[in-house]
Amino acid sequence: MRRSIATAGVVVLGLATLLPGVAQAAPQPSDPGLSPADQVSLAAGIPVAPKAAPGTKPAGANPFLSLPIDASKVDYSGWAAYLKKQAPAKAAARLKAQGSERAAAAKAAAAIVIDEDEPDGTFGSNERPEDAQQIADFGTGKKQNSAIRVLGSLDNETVTAVTRAATPEDDGAIPLAGDTGIGSGLAAIVTDAQIGDGPHGSAGTGTNDFDFYSVQAKAGQTLTVDTDTPTGNLDTVVVVYAPDGTIVASNDDANGELDSFLNWSVPSSGTFYVAVVGYGGLPADPFDPASGDGGASEGPYSVKISASSADKDYYEVVLKAGDVLGASIKGGASYLTVYDSDPREAHGSRQNASFIYPMDSKLPGAGNAVTDYVATKTGPHYIGVAEGSGGYDVTVEAYRPTLQGDKTTQTLFLDFDGARVNTGVFGGTGNVQLSPFSAFVAKWGISGTQRNALIDSVVASVTESIKHDLTESGLNSKFKLKILNSRDHADPWGQKNVSRIIIGGTIAESGVSTIGIAQSIDPGNFETEETALVLLDVLSDPAGGPASLNTYLTDASDRVAFVGRAVGNVTAHEAGHFFGNWHTDNADATPNLMDSGGANFDVLFGVGPDGIGGTADDADVDFGHDTFSPAEGFVGTEDTLGRIVFGITS
Repeated sequence: MRRSIATAGVVVLGLATLLPGVAQAAPQPSDPGLSPADQVSLAAGIPVAPKAAPGTKPAGANPFLSLPIDASKVDYSGWAAYLKKQAPAKAAARLKAQGSERAAAAKAAAAIVIDEDEPDGTFGSNERPEDAQQIADFGTGKKQNSAIRVLGSLDNETVTAVTRAATPEDDGAIPLAGDTGIGSGLAAIVTDAQIGDGPHGSAGTGTNDFDFYSVQAKAGQTLTVDTDTPTGNLDTVVVVYAPDGTIVASNDDANGELDSFLNWSVPSSGTFYVAVVGYGGLPADPFDPASGDGGASEGPYSVKISASSADKDYYEVVLKAGDVLGASIKGGASYLTVYDSDPREAHGSRQNASFIYPMDSKLPGAGNAVTDYVATKTGPHYIGVAEGSGGYDVTVEAYRPTLQGDKTTQTLFLDFDGARVNTGVFGGTGNVQLSPFSAFVAKWGISGTQRNALIDSVVASVTESIKHDLTESGLNSKFKLKILNSRDHADPWGQKNVSRIIIGGTIAESGVSTIGIAQSIDPGNFETEETALVLLDVLSDPAGGPASLNTYLTDASDRVAFVGRAVGNVTAHEAGHFFGNWHTDNADATPNLMDSGGANFDVLFGVGPDGIGGTADDADVDFGHDTFSPAEGFVGTEDTLGRIVFGITS
């Protein structure tokens, strides 16, 4: 499988040290014209789009639910802040709408309280999954508690920060980094400094000013960077580099604020380099202080940097295969995660994106951070808490799939006929008429006489990805899905357990600027009657753009096979959302049907090493294990097959 990548870079923050090899996207056909610095930023999951005003809804389609056309135009930080702001009201509305059953679960959770065994003021006894505190009698079985609260405390090593004068300019690259003294006598420092006062600020060459700091840290320590910008217009981004210039951690807009904060678990002892930069101002080359592209924000800031032992708490629960786990945290901790039975981090979160859950979801949604997970094996699993200090309160709930025991099979209806749909649920303009699939066939150079063959190809692609592969996985012997389409079957939309994907329409018709979008992300498939769109205008644009299928078509192409598979992959992607999946990393070495949009579309479309679609080296892209999309803030390895195979059951 060809990946359009070059140099390595990583943005991972969490309880585990993960270096998944996030990489810089190489120019694709008709590169969107991004500067090298912006390409490095996007590859590391750092957005570069103009930001919405704090507290307001960003422009465009929700990127967590959609397949964006151009990642450089997506305000990921703004969307994360917006989702967090909206989550409490949505959680309360879901609780109210679900009535007595949900209220009973909340009451049960409040009644079953688990206290952390580790004595207050200490740390070290439950720092790893292997040393986790065992919680008995939690689960979905008879006589088990399916909802609990865990009360604990994060008690970190106490360090005293020493005030340090700002490093004299120029400190805008790794070779020029100011020595913090951390690791050689000091554990923490505080510095007041300024972005913009160096030789490459707006008053100098104008290519952007960067401030680099060197830190020595030991394996197992937590490197913490916290910025504050009390005055001025500076919007900070903080980045940690390995000695070779690889990005190993980064943060923009901690907790919805323009300041930045990160914790990074140090994998091995050594010297690392912390950079404080203005938003939109990452260097293309961290060894060259003049490698920015200008235009970044400037102003004064204060930064606290420390390397110390930080408390992490793990709790062991036993889950059954197919159990749907949800957890939320409030209090003094800001990071919540789930490890699978390997143990491998399966969904680490320092955000609350539960606003994306549908109204029928039973998973908890209030708090500083929310995580969710679907168990693929019966056995011990681990809940982890980190980042912060003082007492915390975790709500943990587990459910069996909604369709378990339901005699009505989940149906996925593929609508090729065009439809009247209320796109307001996607942020669109309301009730609109979307044009049919047939209106786009000729734009791919495919004749009308081949339209049925093309529909067959799309249906086969979706069936292979969502039905055949999930059945063959053997994870769920009760997996059952019916796939219907508008050419061969009567429209079942509106009937019980029918979700649909409309394959047709345009951005102008829908009012939604995207390639595809789903109504929700629904771990456990609690809401079994949802809608998604696969719009076809960008996919059928003239050759040139990386998101147009025509870019990959030549005289050597089997057009029906390639277009059918590519449209089928996008369709499976959107179904993956409303069946329970988040986005995966589109720039690492692992192709996945849940890869986020905005770049590297050739991978999602299955284009092979020859760069031509519809030839013998084309790839079969499937659901499976992959790292989460770094731009969307989750940490760990997502099993995009395992997360959906149990929710589609009987």
